Amino acid sequence: MRLNFAATVFSVVLLCLAGCSSVQRNMMPDFTNYTLGYDTPVDAALQAKVEAIDSQLRARFGMMPEQTAVGVLDLKTLRLAMVRPDQMDYAASVPKIGILLAYFQLHSEAAANLDAQTRRELGEMIKISSNEMAAKYSQQIGLKQIQQVLDSYGFYNAKHGGGLWVGKHYGKGGERYGDSVGNNSHGATVRQLLRYYLLLEQGKLVSPGASKTMREIFASPDIKHLNDKFVKGLAGREVQLLRKSGWWENWFHDTAIVSGGGRHYIVVAMTHHPKGDDYLVEFARAVDDEMKAPSSNPQAPEKLQ
Repeated sequence: MRLNFAATVFSVVLLCLAGCSSVQRNMMPDFTNYTLGYDTPVDAALQAKVEAIDSQLRARFGMMPEQTAVGVLDLKTLRLAMVRPDQMDYAASVPKIGILLAYFQLHSEAAANLDAQTRRELGEMIKISSNEMAAKYSQQIGLKQIQQVLDSYGFYNAKHGGGLWVGKHYGKGGERYGDSVGNNSHGATVRQLLRYYLLLEQGKLVSPGASKTMREIFASPDIKHLNDKFVKGLAGREVQLLRKSGWWENWFHDTAIVSGGGRHYIVVAMTHHPKGDDYLVEFARAVDDEMKAPSSNPQAPEKLQ
């Protein structure tokens, strides 16, 4: 009799625990309908932490405030933090993500029917930043057509500082269209880069199917990450990155969706300083330390490759 009673109590406890766990999951904010606009409020606590990280790293590397712009969006809790989010700057190779979007926007069949060669070439454009592949597809699509696609998503707005801009074929001379804010051939702002990755994760770039295929191209497991910036900063941690970096002269930038080990967040950092690469390494580590949370998955995710 006592054994039956104990078994009953144990079963009730398990059901309660399962129910509590389910309630907790249901109470978690859902990022699928989250909108990041010009009036979206930041989370005060995370904002203070990100501002402190930026300030400390700038002091360490001798950088002025205008030489960095950063943003973090925690997709698990919808906490947002941004520092100089609408500061337009030359973005080097980061706007190649705009070429990727335009390709899928103008080739609807590619979402479910992308041939192996195109998949590989777009992967090289994103993951190892191939100028050759970027120029191939920007010439194929057309610079004005690419920007029209970006503008259709609101990724560029001159009244709000600018945004994502593709005005020149990478590695080529000739045709060039400077953006109206800073006359950049390739430009971006932190806010619009955060929005791009948010919409990608929400499945709202072109279509759910196209967004899925685009995420696969960002992942491209057969192409190794360049071991620098965010990748170097997060090496050895239980995370995976979908990432696009960029650099030229003293401009060093990185952008990524980071997941694994209980985290799921978007992080963007743009710098214009000789020590920008070092800043990005340390910024990634400091932000990830803030984002860490116990994983609910008993199987440990693969380490960053």
